[in-house]
Amino acid sequence: QVQLVESGGGLVQPGGSLRLSCVASGSISDINFRAWYRQAPGKGREWVATIITGGSTTYADSVKGRFTISRDAKNTVYLQMNGLKPEDTAVYYCKGQVLGTMRAYWGQGTQVTVSS
Repeated sequence: QVQLVESGGGLVQPGGSLRLSCVASGSISDINFRAWYRQAPGKGREWVATIITGGSTTYADSVKGRFTISRDAKNTVYLQMNGLKPEDTAVYYCKGQVLGTMRAYWGQGTQVTVSS
């Protein structure tokens, strides 16, 4: 089994920064795709950023230049969020997946609220 636990959410003013963390545990050695998604109230879940084995990253246009996804040697994945806007308000979810298989895992989410 795989467990993903997010942390780091909170309330921040527009223009502020937050860093989200996603700690992975369990049978994670073959997970080669990690990503962040978010879901705003009344909306569907939206992809935010991806990092794959080898370190290649991709970003949604709405966050490009403001958010950075990274990973450390202990398989914790981070989402550094700068220049936050009210429209970034959402529950942020971490996903881990073994590409080419049905093995995909989600964390429980962490709330990010951007408001003055």
